[in-house]
Amino acid sequence: MNVSQIVEAVLFASDAPLTAGDIARADEMLDEDQVEEAVRLLRAEYDDAARSFQLIELAEGYQILTRPEYAPYLERFDNVPRPSRLSGPALETLAIIAYRQPIGRLEVEYVRGVGVSGVVRTLQERNLIEVVGRAEGLGRPLLYGTTRHFLEHFGFRSLEDLPRPEELPIVLRERIPLGMDDDVVPEKNGEGEARDSRDPMQGHLELAGGALKETEGVEEEAAEPPAEIAAGPSSDAEGLDHEGGEEPRP
Repeated sequence: MNVSQIVEAVLFASDAPLTAGDIARADEMLDEDQVEEAVRLLRAEYDDAARSFQLIELAEGYQILTRPEYAPYLERFDNVPRPSRLSGPALETLAIIAYRQPIGRLEVEYVRGVGVSGVVRTLQERNLIEVVGRAEGLGRPLLYGTTRHFLEHFGFRSLEDLPRPEELPIVLRERIPLGMDDDVVPEKNGEGEARDSRDPMQGHLELAGGALKETEGVEEEAAEPPAEIAAGPSSDAEGLDHEGGEEPRP
């Protein structure tokens, strides 16, 4: 049995991406360089033969997946796994965490303008985000970041593959000082009415959520009603929607 056959068997049997180091554990005679060479040969073989599946680099590893053009045929079968898609509020929250990680929940709420406790819990249950540390300051609040499954779900090789429209770095990379134990204080306009100081960010935030939404292929959802700032942030509903999304495996 040659190296390419071993690598192919391991990847075919796996339901998640595997690194070269993971694959090399299949046999004591294998090393990562041999695995990388076998992956290159298998890719070329699948492409030359126009196979219905491909070997792609995904989530810092490798995985065999059916080609996207065959998805309409596979969708006719109920026994083909189809993960649940994310709702608009969940995608917006996930976009903030992805671009500004590590980040605390209160800072996410400051940017979004609504409470995100329920959505954060849902994203954790979906293994898309995880606790990556604690912030300095009163109470040492939890900080969140994305997981390797996040890369797998959206088809990214690494965080460097995140969509980066020109406007996104302004709002999602530049951090606004925020007391971790402070509430958002509404500002007054010239007519004495309260206004939300986060309003200028909303257009950028919608672009960020839309970028991930386009990657995931979820349908556009109706915008959420504006939060009542004076009464404090409201809570988002659970962040799950209809099913669909990732490419099915062969």
